[in-house]
Amino acid sequence: MTVTLSCAFPPVPDTPAHIELAEQLGFHTAWVYDTPALQLDCWMTLALAAVRTSRIRLGPGVLIPTLRHPMVTASAIAHLVQLAGRERVVVGVGTGFTGRRAMGRKPLRWADMPAHITTVQRLLRGETVTVQDRPVRMLHWPGQAPARPIEVPWVVGVNGPKGLEVARDLGAGVFTSRPRPGTSYAGLPSVTLLGFGTVLDEGETLDSPRVVATAGPGVSVAYHAFLEQGDGRLADLPNADRFVDLVEATAEAERHLSLHEGHLTELNAIDRQVVVGDALRILPLVAPAAELADRIAQLGQGGVTEIAFQPMGDIERELRAFAAAAGLTG
Repeated sequence: MTVTLSCAFPPVPDTPAHIELAEQLGFHTAWVYDTPALQLDCWMTLALAAVRTSRIRLGPGVLIPTLRHPMVTASAIAHLVQLAGRERVVVGVGTGFTGRRAMGRKPLRWADMPAHITTVQRLLRGETVTVQDRPVRMLHWPGQAPARPIEVPWVVGVNGPKGLEVARDLGAGVFTSRPRPGTSYAGLPSVTLLGFGTVLDEGETLDSPRVVATAGPGVSVAYHAFLEQGDGRLADLPNADRFVDLVEATAEAERHLSLHEGHLTELNAIDRQVVVGDALRILPLVAPAAELADRIAQLGQGGVTEIAFQPMGDIERELRAFAAAAGLTG
């Protein structure tokens, strides 16, 4: 199975330029995180990228529904469609592991997700829906927004069976960072893996300072998630006990601030004490250039249809190295 190669970015000031480079290198889609407690606004970042590019698909990966009124989300999607064209827009939505946890809130319940998603979809079709006990509809006149219906592909951020069930019921694809062994993705239109890693230079090892600093944030995400979710896989990671001790030494009311500082992009003060080279073995995209294509093919055999590679550290170096090793031609 051919795996589509895309990329993922936090919404920071340099991201529109990095998305422009990603398009030049041949990446298929640029996903932008919805992480307001950690970085900037995903929609403003996507809009800036839209006017700098002409081919690459663009979309939030993934939106947190409760951060905005459904009408605000529908209007933002319409605006991106106006800027980039319908064929270049995709929308991801999730329960908020990062976007909510970083503000001290638990993720949304999966039971509530279908209603969150279908409300926005119905607004984009031009329907009248009830939100907070009032009927609402996109009232944009011609010339103020694209004509309804506005149909774009949707994906759901999942890491377990409940999310997969929701995605199947909605006919949506999935966006995942930690696929569990044996998971079946049958019947889904797409399976996007958020992939962390780095292409190793000749002679580099997993414990090389550059490698740990670049790919380490991808591992720290697993430490954070496994701890907060009570996932037994935390015990399999190096220095797991030390990690738990360091987290529990922080004030409980503000623990989420210490734990999530730098999440997805940098190793914070706690992470730097526990993340070592051996921990990077859980990342499928840490590999010498000669091995990367085989790693990607193996993921495809497991049901992954798209890899969203998140470059960290020297972003330009990471995008260029990954594109070259993976065989992208621009």
